[in-house]
Amino acid sequence: MEGLIGKKIGMTSIYTEKGANVACTVVEMGPCVVTQVKTQETDGYDALQLGFGERREVSVNKALKGHFSAQKAHKEGSKSAVVSRENKRGQTVNSYPRKLVEFRNFYITKGVGEWIAVSDVFNEGDVVSVVGISKGKGFQGVVKRHGFSGVGMRTHGQHNRHRAPGSVGACSFPAKVFKGIRMAGRMGGDRVTVKKLKIMKVFPEKNILLIKGAVPGFKGSIVIVKK
Repeated sequence: MEGLIGKKIGMTSIYTEKGANVACTVVEMGPCVVTQVKTQETDGYDALQLGFGERREVSVNKALKGHFSAQKAHKEGSKSAVVSRENKRGQTVNSYPRKLVEFRNFYITKGVGEWIAVSDVFNEGDVVSVVGISKGKGFQGVVKRHGFSGVGMRTHGQHNRHRAPGSVGACSFPAKVFKGIRMAGRMGGDRVTVKKLKIMKVFPEKNILLIKGAVPGFKGSIVIVKK
């Protein structure tokens, strides 16, 4: 399953050839760098590990530094996924990928340190699945969290019960609340997959995708788009 890592930019709307107005999510997809190549001989399955974004060397632990160093030295003459550049003081600093995701059975053949652009994977009209972390809503009641309608009617003597959950357990038997009952609690902040979304437009020069409908996450959050 091929795909790329990207960042949610926001939402917009476009007009189709038939004049219909379609709401779309703007996603910046890649370019992603290949950080590891897994094969049947070495790992038992075929996969590409891709990296997206940048972070400073000070925020990378020793385990990840060792991972990138091992991949660079794994094959003589191979490139590195770590980008070296000069800062404003003229010093050479290393920039590491911010997010790593593994994609199995990737049909594109790339080596470590090579880049994959949005035009290499996606085309207009493709149907994709988008994975992201949903917006956190905090502690919410049962009406918002589970769609409860409240207790009773407002005109029949109900006081401060309009958004209450109602009865949650019996009295003497079984004298407890069963595990898993729908109650108030934290809402959102979960890993969510939205399937069967259509790619409306591809802007390869800007690495931008327009995906029909809404995708999980807030503006600037990391999303994974798979075909």
